[in-house]
Amino acid sequence: MFLGTAGSMPTAQRAPSSLLVRRGGERLLVDCGEGTQRQLLRSAVGLVELREIFFTHYHADHFLGLPGMLKTFALRGRDLPITIYGPPGLRELFSSLRRIFGRLTYHYDLVELTPGDVLERGDYALAAFEVRHGANGVGYALVEAARPGRFDVSAADRLGVPFGPERGALQRGEPVILTDGTAVAPADVLGPPRPGRKIVLAGDTAYADSVIEAARGADLIVHEATFCEDERERADETLHSTAADAAHVAAAADAAMLAVTHLSPRYFGPDVADEARAIFPETVVPRDFDVIEVPFAERGPPRLIKGGVAPARRQAETTPLEVS
Repeated sequence: MFLGTAGSMPTAQRAPSSLLVRRGGERLLVDCGEGTQRQLLRSAVGLVELREIFFTHYHADHFLGLPGMLKTFALRGRDLPITIYGPPGLRELFSSLRRIFGRLTYHYDLVELTPGDVLERGDYALAAFEVRHGANGVGYALVEAARPGRFDVSAADRLGVPFGPERGALQRGEPVILTDGTAVAPADVLGPPRPGRKIVLAGDTAYADSVIEAARGADLIVHEATFCEDERERADETLHSTAADAAHVAAAADAAMLAVTHLSPRYFGPDVADEARAIFPETVVPRDFDVIEVPFAERGPPRLIKGGVAPARRQAETTPLEVS
């Protein structure tokens, strides 16, 4: 869910960097540019009680929304703890921000991550990887574990596996012993393992081999494209990417889809899309409140849903409003 897709400053149509990953009941906020809490409030999701926030780096357009959001949580009486992750420098940043948000009603933990650090989450992992955007900066790869293969009902029937917990155990990858003493292994009734999903959030970065390595086989890469090739010199000076750079990364990584963000106000979305698609056709240029759904591979490719969590249009004041 794209909350902010602008470059270093907001425009009337695009807010600064922020993105929400929704996976099941989890909500992972990546970067928190100016106005992020208002973007959430305006969206169909609302300002949820986030448990985790991740920072890619500490340029102002990526964290200025945090103090206000933390204070709002406190004013609402929050007592749920929150964990904030980021590259080295996070604790130093908070020593300054505390003067702004003051005393909070809830506990927060600060976790500094360096490239190569991995947060294991059971059926998926979050890995920090190196980017090229100054001394301290990381990208994040969310990588799901492989899933068991499809359950072969006919094979289970032939082997005499009864309906019930035995079939459930086999689907979880656990062997079972039937009442007649027959041992049935998961491989007897399951097809080949099915891959999990992989999304890569590069943050701000110049073209980097480390991003390609982290993104190999990704279902989705979210990569900045602050400039087009007409500003190549400026991109190199500031350690940002052009649309062509982002496209080359996606092509080299053999990704399924590329989403380019962090657009400079000097460009229109179609300009950026045209440059990238000439190299990597499966490129999209999301706007604020767009959503990309990433299904399992067997259910189809990722797809962009324009305005997927856009604010509902205001009804006329004379129109009754019902909430269900």
